[in-house]
Amino acid sequence: MSAKTVRLMGFDVDGVFTDGILYYGPNGDALKAFNVLDGIGLKLLQKAGIQVAIITGRKSPMVEKRFEELDVNFIFQAREDKGAALLEIAATLNLTRDDLGYMGDDYPDLSAAEVCGFFASVPNSPEIVRAQADYITQSQGGHGAVRELAEFILIAQGLTPDVVYRGNA
Repeated sequence: MSAKTVRLMGFDVDGVFTDGILYYGPNGDALKAFNVLDGIGLKLLQKAGIQVAIITGRKSPMVEKRFEELDVNFIFQAREDKGAALLEIAATLNLTRDDLGYMGDDYPDLSAAEVCGFFASVPNSPEIVRAQADYITQSQGGHGAVRELAEFILIAQGLTPDVVYRGNA
C-alpha cells in the first residue's frame, strides 16, 4: 500500500501521540503529555489538504482540548472499533479505501488496518501490529512519531514539508 494516495489520516492517541504512560493526579485525573513536533505534523497534513481524524478507545478532556487547538475536524473518543469509525468518516467525505490512512500502536488498531489503504505504526508496537504496517517510524510514540509520519506522507506525495508549512506549496 502507498502513502501517495492518502487523503484522510486517522490516528490513535495513547502510544502514538503520547508515550503510552498514563499519569494520574491526586484527584484521579488522568494526565497526558503531547509533543509539539506532532502538532506541527498534523498542521503539515492539514496544509497539504489531507484531512485528519483522531480515533481513540479512551475518553479524555485533554484529548478534546489538544485536538480542538489543532483544528482537527474529526475527534472520535471511546471508540473500540476504530475501523468502523474510520469508515464513517470516509463515507462522510466520500473517500475510498485507497484514500484512507491510519496510525496505531496496538491490537485495537488492527480493525483500522483492515479497512485503510495505508497503515503506520511505531517501533514498540506488538509484532502482529508491526507486521500489518506499511511504515514503521523510527521515533517512539510521544517523541515525534506523528511528525515523522507526516513528513513521510508529504514526501511520498511529492511535497516538500517546509514549503508546505510556509504555505508556498
